[in-house]
Amino acid sequence: MSELRATFYGDDFTGSVDALLQYARRGWTGRLFTALPDEDALLAAAATVDVVGVAGIARSLPTDRIAAELGPVLTRLVSLHPRLIQYKACSTADSAPDIGSLGRVIELGRELVADAPVPMLFAQPDFGRYTAFGHHFASEGGVVHRLDRQPTMSTHPSTPMTESDLAVHVGRQTDLPIGSLAFTAYGSDEAIAAALSASAEAAVVMDAVDDAHLRMIGAALGRLPAPVFAIGSGGLSHGVAAADPRSADPLPTSTGASGPVLAVSGSRSAQTRRQLDAAAAAGWLVRPLDLGREDSHRDVIDALTGGRSVALSSDDAVTAGVDPSQLLEAIAVAGASVVDHALRVGATRRIIVCGGDSSSRITRRLGVTSLSIVANPWDNIVLLRAHAADPAVDGAEMLLKGGQVGDVDLLERIRTPA
Repeated sequence: MSELRATFYGDDFTGSVDALLQYARRGWTGRLFTALPDEDALLAAAATVDVVGVAGIARSLPTDRIAAELGPVLTRLVSLHPRLIQYKACSTADSAPDIGSLGRVIELGRELVADAPVPMLFAQPDFGRYTAFGHHFASEGGVVHRLDRQPTMSTHPSTPMTESDLAVHVGRQTDLPIGSLAFTAYGSDEAIAAALSASAEAAVVMDAVDDAHLRMIGAALGRLPAPVFAIGSGGLSHGVAAADPRSADPLPTSTGASGPVLAVSGSRSAQTRRQLDAAAAAGWLVRPLDLGREDSHRDVIDALTGGRSVALSSDDAVTAGVDPSQLLEAIAVAGASVVDHALRVGATRRIIVCGGDSSSRITRRLGVTSLSIVANPWDNIVLLRAHAADPAVDGAEMLLKGGQVGDVDLLERIRTPA
């Protein structure tokens, strides 16, 4: 029986998978639920693994709906008595006063978990995310940009970043005071823990530009009175697990699966578009996702049964007649419909969903109740096994990919593993 070391809530599914990966790389066993399970299922998991996660959708929710989504999860996780409860946030701090508010998350964490300064660590150096003197930086195309000048995040359709100072950015989302702690004040994990304990701010942005900073912060959190509520990217998960590693075999790099792949993209990022174009050049059938009809699957099934991989894109889908406020849900309905049909007729068992919000909604619509890691082919790419009551879905291989994640040839590399 394992001792439950940590728990987390992920504000979208792709981020939740990344947190699970970071813990797994350091030998921690884990289980990721796609929604808050009943008490018995949660207790059973907590008794056998090191970390339990619940994947959610708070990043895409209006602020007035976050408490209803997050509150019950935090309350249930507190009852498991873990040392750490992490709110897994995106490494680009995606949030705004009116949607995905991290300020509201801080308020709830202090109310339901611990009335103490909330450490916030968004840096994830191995993913090109860095924080220095409170300002955040994110790479794109091999170039590191200040967050408010990063091509994707500065023009994000839901949460455009206009400020790189994370204390200022999050401070616009709450009336609580937000501070920051520069890496020049670290010195040791004891010093970091002391600085956090003495802080007069409700939350503190933590600098990190390399793995040594992550490990030092992870060790510092272990010195704070439990339970600790912290907000952070996979870099926070990495730091916590690296400060307390377990002995385990490396994760497999392949599942051994073969056959055509079905990809559904709700992402409109430039990198995902490049990946779709590269797939088309490699011979995939790439066409718009049909948002108007749930029976428009014939060409998809024909291609898959003929051995040809398929990618369906939302960024060039016809959206006429779709309420803009319901576009995300329309993409999820259409995407889940075609994936469900392909699985049910046996056309494929290999699924990719692009986009964090789409991954969350499509996975839940398929009836997937939990996910486990089966392989880590390279970097932060994770192949998962879907667990579901429906045998048509249970056991399917899934890759849930954030919009900016992966090289241009990602889809084709997944189709033809080395």
